[in-house]
Amino acid sequence: MNIFIVEDDIDLQNIYEFLLITNGFQVIGKADNGEEAITKYRNFIEKPDIILMDHRMPIKNGIKATKEIIMMNKNAKILFASADLKVKKQALLAGAKYFLTKPFSCKQLIQKINLFFIKF
Repeated sequence: MNIFIVEDDIDLQNIYEFLLITNGFQVIGKADNGEEAITKYRNFIEKPDIILMDHRMPIKNGIKATKEIIMMNKNAKILFASADLKVKKQALLAGAKYFLTKPFSCKQLIQKINLFFIKF
């Protein structure tokens, strides 16, 4: 199972990557902002099983990036993560399949990703 991490906080990117790899997932790419995520997604030969998408990022936020990725591939599976519960509805309407509220523990992230794979 491969995952694409979209997160502007480099420390969080690295934590997510370490956590995912040590739990048997493959990280096939990382992006620092929504625009970079769209470009990388477009260029993936093998699309990720899950995109872990942050909300607040420079250049293009997670909602806009989610919409554009879904326009490219309506079957893209996006796990949206934000501390701002006000964007939950927007994220789901944009095409995210699941919303994860920040902050979350490492255990919660792995549990949600495993549930995400089962459900979607």
